[in-house]
Amino acid sequence: MALLPIVPRFLEHYPEITVEIVVENDLVDMVSEGFDAGIRFGEVIAQDMIAIPIGPRQRSAIVAAPAFFERYPKPTVPEHLKSLPCLGLRFASGRLYAWEFERGGVELSVEVSGPLIVGDQDMMVDAALLGTGLAYAFEEQVEAHIREGRLVRVLEDWCPYYGGFYLYYPSRRQMPAALRAFVDFVRTSNTVK
Repeated sequence: MALLPIVPRFLEHYPEITVEIVVENDLVDMVSEGFDAGIRFGEVIAQDMIAIPIGPRQRSAIVAAPAFFERYPKPTVPEHLKSLPCLGLRFASGRLYAWEFERGGVELSVEVSGPLIVGDQDMMVDAALLGTGLAYAFEEQVEAHIREGRLVRVLEDWCPYYGGFYLYYPSRRQMPAALRAFVDFVRTSNTVK
């Protein structure tokens, strides 16, 4: 969601550069793993990194197929999720993601359970489309499904906008020329919007 809107335009300007994108759902030490840069939410970036916003603010969405709500009630508060079949997301570290909510300054984290645990958010959305359970996804991932009636959104008032993704890279390392070009391109792209 953050890179693909930008990378094709960048490659048009710099056809001699090759970009390799590696997707990990876990927090990876990108320096020790040999990566030039990473993408994360702002609140999980180490302080010794330089971070610049990449892409729009984000928002979560809790969704399920219409057929799901023929069998189960719609939750009206996050606590109701504890008694409903929810789709789990497991990070590579083995940790299950606890769904996060906020409304009126109240922040909640709900540990959900259900019939299926996956390691990929797109797979979670696919399972929700099949009626397997409630899914926690990025709004952008599901907005077309909601608009076309394939998914129904609930708890929208508990899903505020938050900062979004950041491109980050080490502050104490010589920056490769290709990364410098990409960073400059991202900064220019963000100011044009």
